[in-house]
Amino acid sequence: MKIEMPTLPYATNALEPVISEQTINFHYGKHLQNYVNTLTSLVKDTEWADKSVEDIVKGAPDGPLFNNAGQVLNHALYFSQFRSPRQNNQPEGRLLEAINTSFGSFENFKAQFTQAATTLFGSGWAWLAQQEDGKLVITKEANGGNPVRQGLKPIYGLDVWEHAYYLDFQNRRADHIAASWDIVDWDVVARRLH
Repeated sequence: MKIEMPTLPYATNALEPVISEQTINFHYGKHLQNYVNTLTSLVKDTEWADKSVEDIVKGAPDGPLFNNAGQVLNHALYFSQFRSPRQNNQPEGRLLEAINTSFGSFENFKAQFTQAATTLFGSGWAWLAQQEDGKLVITKEANGGNPVRQGLKPIYGLDVWEHAYYLDFQNRRADHIAASWDIVDWDVVARRLH
């Protein structure tokens, strides 16, 4: 992945009422754009200039370079994994099989993921990631952390920084997490499997 703004695969109001157009305009249009701009300036004329965002996240030391690269990668994955809300939204096929194998059932996975996202202290991300052997795991990452740092493949991530939900849910993170299940595009998530 290059350092650039990802294109939204939906209209800015398509995720309402789960994520409002106002939140998309700020979160995608301002926060992510700032991470992209900052990362671009940080890598200019350095050893990182020709590296992919994933390689920067994997190899950069903690600090501004890693933080901004992590947020560019995280948000590119985040904004591309949604679609208009649907009730009873759940994965099928190979992804559902992998979830059932790793967590016992989709409901168990949702409960464990919700627990991880709800209990992450401060700002960060909850991730569904895949190990090299195919097993799925849930990780909690502070700030701009990403499971690629542990050799895992991120396949679904939920942003629990307040800027991701505060305009729509104020301080009710758990309500945002519960509503977010309706907008996951499981086909996109499934394509991220090994």
